[in-house]
Amino acid sequence: MKKKQLFMAVTFGVLTGAATMQAQTNEFVIQSHKPGAPIQPTMYGLFFEDINYAADGGLYAELVKNRSFEFPQHLMGWNSFGNVTVKDDGPFDRNPHYVRLAYPGHDQKYTGLDNEGYFGIGVKAGEAYRFSVWARLPEGGTNSSLRIELVDIHSMEEQQAFATANLTIDSKEWKKYQLILNPTVTQPKATLRIFLTSKTTVDLEHISLFPVDTWKGHENGLRKDLAQALADVKPGVFRFPGGCIVEGTDLATRYNWKNSVGPVENRPLNENRWEYTFPHRFFPDYYQSYGLGFFEFFQLSEEMGAEPLPVLSCGLACQFQNNTPDAHVPVNDLDSYVQDALDLIEFANGDVTTTWGKLRADMGHPAPFHLKFIAIGNEQWGEEYPEHLEPFITAIRKVYPQIQIIGSAGPNSEGEQFDYLWPEMKRLKVDLVDEHFYRPESWFLSQGARYDSYDRKGPKVFAGEYACHGQGKKWNHFNASLLEAAFMTGLERNADLVHMATYAPLFAHVEGWQWRPDMIWFDNLRSVRTVSYYVQQLYATHAGTHVLPLTMNKQAVTGADGQNGLFASAVCDKNKNEIIVKVANTSDQPQPLRLVFNGMKKKETLSGGRRILLQATDPDKDNTLDHPTAILPQEASIVVSGQEYSTELPPKTFAVYVFTR
Repeated sequence: MKKKQLFMAVTFGVLTGAATMQAQTNEFVIQSHKPGAPIQPTMYGLFFEDINYAADGGLYAELVKNRSFEFPQHLMGWNSFGNVTVKDDGPFDRNPHYVRLAYPGHDQKYTGLDNEGYFGIGVKAGEAYRFSVWARLPEGGTNSSLRIELVDIHSMEEQQAFATANLTIDSKEWKKYQLILNPTVTQPKATLRIFLTSKTTVDLEHISLFPVDTWKGHENGLRKDLAQALADVKPGVFRFPGGCIVEGTDLATRYNWKNSVGPVENRPLNENRWEYTFPHRFFPDYYQSYGLGFFEFFQLSEEMGAEPLPVLSCGLACQFQNNTPDAHVPVNDLDSYVQDALDLIEFANGDVTTTWGKLRADMGHPAPFHLKFIAIGNEQWGEEYPEHLEPFITAIRKVYPQIQIIGSAGPNSEGEQFDYLWPEMKRLKVDLVDEHFYRPESWFLSQGARYDSYDRKGPKVFAGEYACHGQGKKWNHFNASLLEAAFMTGLERNADLVHMATYAPLFAHVEGWQWRPDMIWFDNLRSVRTVSYYVQQLYATHAGTHVLPLTMNKQAVTGADGQNGLFASAVCDKNKNEIIVKVANTSDQPQPLRLVFNGMKKKETLSGGRRILLQATDPDKDNTLDHPTAILPQEASIVVSGQEYSTELPPKTFAVYVFTR
């Protein structure tokens, strides 16, 4: 009798467990026959700002710091020895400083310079490096000679130098000289050394060192691994150059695009807005050479296949750092700023017979860059922002009515200023509104349905800067990236409204960062793509062409109560005849899934599929320079038959399912 009772109890338990498991299966219904809003080609992209040494010392491949001696301390970055003086009547009017090397007065003494680079100069054995300099013999006479070296000042070898070449200066007039250095060792923290090896005085200006193997081989080029990482995202839009540097700590130090074009030797130095921002992470040598300027940004956009999205100052300095009206340009004095915007459009799109179109052609790009978008202002707020924005809109609409204009919702994702600015952007009829949100986990978990109830009449949304900032964990870690993936299902589901999205910031040097988390970290020779990078890449490379309705119990899957921590969206790709379902399981439990594809014909079946999982054994960890492949998307084929697919999604996992019809 007891055995019979025990058997019945166990049997009942098994059946009850099975029924419970069945009840807990999350059934997603995808309306495969009802393609909705198109996914914009600009939907997933990149945002670049020169923070964390992202430009000089980062993406911009120049290895010499303060190459034109224009830092306020003119020899910052340099160690001089012997008879060295700084002059200020050089050949480039916006970079007038240069150095004069002269005989030190004794045959056993030496005159020259060492350059420390950006946290050292990183070079690789077997690679070629182009040294260049503008030079002259100020006193005329016979040739002067220099010895150019890459050295390891900490070496235990007999010789500090591991790459050496000689250069002859042969003219009283300024001209450019070049040579190639071929290091025999890999050294992440080398020093560039220049010896004067004759008794003839020589003047040097714009001393430069680039890897020959830059992105696409451009002489004034980009660091190849970092640019390749950007291209591998397959971005639809590229926003630049910021960010807060557009505003400047003050108007004198705002990013001025006109200073960033033309011959690189004559682009003036600019004080980086991030130099003084964080005294707890202070870098007093953080300046912008403008070597990576608007021409290079446009060129990179074109080579990546992304729409360029420049951001220009609206005449308001950074409002976080300036709270008095006299820090900003009065509205009635904005003419030059407005003209800057009009001239930029001409630079990007104008015929070669126009002033700025000719400059673009002279720089090597006669064809237009086909600019379609422009943003005016960054994180401005208050009544002064729409007042400053309106003259730009009026002028641009009059001359370039086809250009789409992007306004701002301010620095916050909600609140008083956000609520004030959105109606103002609608009143001014901007095309898109730029929203920014650096928020903790709780915010991202609560925002799955953020755009479901937005007004569809009026401007579209550009999620221009966002990242999950962990509460007590404000660094890159898997769980933050997972919540970003979950949030992005809401962007995708609302593609009729959301037309652009870009994570921020993009880059950070491990020895020069001021802000984190960031998408790509690097040192002088290596780089690592974070999990947040792979989330962005998975969305961009599986964007599809149209939204498909996806529901669970007739509701969108937004992480709401009763949805077991699940977030989901679906799209179709009409070009590939695919259905793509993205699911984030933010819970600590595995979640059974059943995907039901409604609307398919009776005899129509899914012919194949694959799934990509992004997961980690420790949600507090991320990829690092030493372990760059610790967490990677894992792809595998899946067996699909009929019009349904069942699986179990592990806890804390982002999945992309791709089905072929």
